[in-house]
Amino acid sequence: MDDTELVALVTLVFHLVLQSAQVKAICRGNQAYSRSPTTDLPKMITQGIQSSDDRASPVHSNASPAKPESFAGDATHLPVTALAGGGAGQERGRNKLTLLPLIFLIFFQVAGGPYGAEPAVQAAGPLFALLGFLVFPFVWAVPESLVTTELSTAMPDNGGYVLWVGRAFGPFAGSLMGTWKYVCAAIGAAAFPALCSDYLVRAAPAVSGGGARAATIVTFNVALTLLSCTGLSVCAVALGLAALSPFVVMVGVALPKIRPRRWGTTAPAKDWKLLLNTLFWNLNGWDSVSTMAGEVERPGRTFPAALVSAVCIGSLGYLLPLMAATGAVDAPPEAWGDGYFADAAGVIAGEWLKYWIEVGAAVSSVGLYSATLSSASYLLAGMAELGHLPSPLAARAPRFGTPWASIAATGTVALGMSFLSFDSIVFVTNFLYGLGMLLELAAFLWLRARRPGLPRPYRAPAGAAGAAAVCAVPAAFLVLVVAVAGWKVCAAGAGFTAAGVAVYYLMRFCRARGCVEFARPEGEGGERGGCESGKEGQHCDA
Repeated sequence: MDDTELVALVTLVFHLVLQSAQVKAICRGNQAYSRSPTTDLPKMITQGIQSSDDRASPVHSNASPAKPESFAGDATHLPVTALAGGGAGQERGRNKLTLLPLIFLIFFQVAGGPYGAEPAVQAAGPLFALLGFLVFPFVWAVPESLVTTELSTAMPDNGGYVLWVGRAFGPFAGSLMGTWKYVCAAIGAAAFPALCSDYLVRAAPAVSGGGARAATIVTFNVALTLLSCTGLSVCAVALGLAALSPFVVMVGVALPKIRPRRWGTTAPAKDWKLLLNTLFWNLNGWDSVSTMAGEVERPGRTFPAALVSAVCIGSLGYLLPLMAATGAVDAPPEAWGDGYFADAAGVIAGEWLKYWIEVGAAVSSVGLYSATLSSASYLLAGMAELGHLPSPLAARAPRFGTPWASIAATGTVALGMSFLSFDSIVFVTNFLYGLGMLLELAAFLWLRARRPGLPRPYRAPAGAAGAAAVCAVPAAFLVLVVAVAGWKVCAAGAGFTAAGVAVYYLMRFCRARGCVEFARPEGEGGERGGCESGKEGQHCDA
């Protein structure tokens, strides 16, 4: 073999190795090689093969295989970051959420500790409160987490349920879903300064009312809104441990003082509506983290583990302290108003634990407000990236990569609602959340039936029957929550729904007139509104 033939052989081998490396890198979602002009990309890869780590890896035994033939022409199967406007000129948050911070971020979006669970005992007594916090996670938290995990890993981008509902039912439904959930989150965030104030009054009576209470609420909102602009969460892990630690101590100290007979006590006059709303308010929101799916590192693997862990921590974080306090303290149900856990801790262990729990309540309120504000803000930014709202709301801070415009807007809304009564906040939040969840469950079932080829790194078990079972009990419970709402709550819900419809048509008007800038034309990005047909295999205009 002469030198010319040797050089040709080496060149051929190098070329084959390079091609092999290219294909492997592309299949892993690595675009480093894809910019090379050496070879054309295979057609099946350009039609939407998902990342093997985050989108199509079988992290569950029922994970959907990434079948190239099922991708052709269906916008649902294109890479979600392209469909959702991921980044479209905007810089993503610089620090991706890993497993442990995500667990505690979900924990604060849902629970934040047992603070605020006391009205359940007041409403019906220890027996029904304990049964509620024992059973409710299985009939509500687990199904909602399964739906959230499947859809967040299938469409891992900011906007969450707005993206899911828009993909299933079109831009109007997606926009209305965004309005319901955003108002729900903003109102929910407004509850936490009031809850914090209720606990602080027991340690510092000077903030019990008037100007001092108002100053406390305003300082709380403004300081944490500004702090949220610097990062996705305010050290969620440290806040979570600080919020739970006094209850771990309380449970340990209470063990020898528990008398199980006290758990069987019931309230003489039971307020079932208050019990139902307290359970629902304390254990809903497992889908809130979906609005930040674009900020999660390796969502296909991280989301399932984070949600399972958060459900366990959140559920036990309610049940164990309630068992300890109601079993060790002989107090009538009517004594269990907001903040009574601190008084119970004082009886069990002394004033030091009472004050520790009051400090823990303040810490928990910081985490709850920060997590809820983040969820609502990323929802608003995701809607702007999807084209439902003007693009300035998706603006990112150059240094931190956070959606500062959406955070500022959400903080302002929450501040304005912070002076409502706590019970009014809970009832209206639950009503709007119930409407949104019914639409979300419908989208989950629709996407299962009409988009079976959508790559799902995680899939709720037992096929179509499992999907129906996952939705059946939560849907029945949601109908009950909506049905028992008073006329004032229904009127408030109708008003917010009308406002959502008005926002949708106002945005259409502004888009047509060119009044404000939008990230994309209506229906573009793989939503059903942008397709000529919802049938599998037919192309979208986009």
